[in-house]
Amino acid sequence: MAALPVYHWNLAPDGYATYRQLRARGLRPGGQGVAAQMERPRRHRGPLVAYLYRIDRAKPVRPMTAARWAALAKANAAQRWCPSCRRDAGYRIPRSHGVCGLCVHHEEQRVA
Repeated sequence: MAALPVYHWNLAPDGYATYRQLRARGLRPGGQGVAAQMERPRRHRGPLVAYLYRIDRAKPVRPMTAARWAALAKANAAQRWCPSCRRDAGYRIPRSHGVCGLCVHHEEQRVA
């Protein structure tokens, strides 16, 4: 297996893009592997790494169909319901809490 080419931050040659840069152009990696990486040194930790993909091998983003929109809406709605009080919180409940803000507040008051 050949090693990936490594470039300094913001010094990658033309023809490469990060995942976010591809999405901004309406593209996706399309099954290709990582072609190169950029690294930026950081103090006290390892380098910050960004993976690069080849733009010429990227494919257009698949359009959202009605069924995909419906599945996304159903998944988001499921994450809005609090399992404790069984109410729609009006926002996606963080997994770190697992319950809505009111239930977290009531639990903190009960413990204190």
